[in-house]
Amino acid sequence: MSRIQLIGVAPGSALNDEQRAIIGRCGCVVASSRHRPLVEGPGIEVLPIAPVEQALAAIAERVPRMAVAVLASGDPLFFGIGRTLISRFGGGQVAIYPALSAMQLACSRFGVPWDDLEVVSLHGRLAGELGARLLPHAKVFCFTDRINSPAAVARALLAACENLGDAELAASYTVRVAENLGLAGERLRQGSLTEIAGQEFGDLNIMLLTRPAAATNVPVFGLGEEAIRHSRGLITKDEVRAATLHALRLPQEGVLWDIGAGSGSVSVEAARLAPGLRVYAVERNESALENIRANCRHFAAYNITVVAGPAPEILTALPAPDRVFVGGSGGNLAAIIAHVVPRLQAGGRLVVNGVIPATRETAPALLHGAGLEVTISEISVSRRTFPAGEEKRMNPIAIMVGSK
Repeated sequence: MSRIQLIGVAPGSALNDEQRAIIGRCGCVVASSRHRPLVEGPGIEVLPIAPVEQALAAIAERVPRMAVAVLASGDPLFFGIGRTLISRFGGGQVAIYPALSAMQLACSRFGVPWDDLEVVSLHGRLAGELGARLLPHAKVFCFTDRINSPAAVARALLAACENLGDAELAASYTVRVAENLGLAGERLRQGSLTEIAGQEFGDLNIMLLTRPAAATNVPVFGLGEEAIRHSRGLITKDEVRAATLHALRLPQEGVLWDIGAGSGSVSVEAARLAPGLRVYAVERNESALENIRANCRHFAAYNITVVAGPAPEILTALPAPDRVFVGGSGGNLAAIIAHVVPRLQAGGRLVVNGVIPATRETAPALLHGAGLEVTISEISVSRRTFPAGEEKRMNPIAIMVGSK
């Protein structure tokens, strides 16, 4: 018999005979206040499951002498304590008896298949993160918390859609909320983002967000300049964009600042390459901002937040970056680098593209002076069509990388 017996309890269910027999062979039980009434009785030691670190310490103290039962909600391996127990004590020490999860039960209530869901825990997430985390997915199951309630999540998504200028996206959502699943006060609600944003919910709830999948046949990487909305030729050219994205070495998750985003071409490609990345496209020119929003909508790059204003002043409110690209500095490169480097996460990279001589000459010294390791690549691009196309040479670009 494994020393830890991890027993899943379905929402609103009592213990069955098999579960009671397992508990009867254990020296003590670890349970939440919600599950405590299921096991209380003479001679049964019942320990609280929270705080978790104290519960783990209590389990570790007892397992050399006795088997310990742990009661958990639903399937303990599905966003539950199972991962923590296996990590702490090893898989061979933990026997697991799963029950129906809240996600399975909720989807059955709503009649929604769950095999294609994106499952997200919102515990501890900031409101500003929610749009980038949730909008890229057409079907998301959310574990909420007291701060990120269904109403708060709906408001955050409405704000994110407004930031992208995408009222159609906001209107396309159907929101389903299940409260007190399996309990006497169970309640199911369904509505639009706007309807849900104005309601109140009990603490014990889960949330299901669905919208039509974006119809797009564009490549994951390799968007052509002609496909990206821009003004007056102000766009990072295809070959340079590819090299820039390679230099950034994008993480799967984290934060990218695209400063002087212009058309947003780098932001859009980065957002599509790494859907788990939160991209902040920083731009002060109003027509460029409209281009960025249009490109976000067209390419369904919903993990981009458009930030209107001058750098470095506007950067103060943004979360600390893992990667930074400076495509345009508006003459403020020194101030931008001075602001960025102290906030750049460990292992981060700052990439500056230089076309004009002033940028190419000053950027490496500024990056090095800020304590970064600096490498420089120069790209010269020429294009022609075959067989008789005229060759077009473009100005050389210096891609300057500062690594922390």
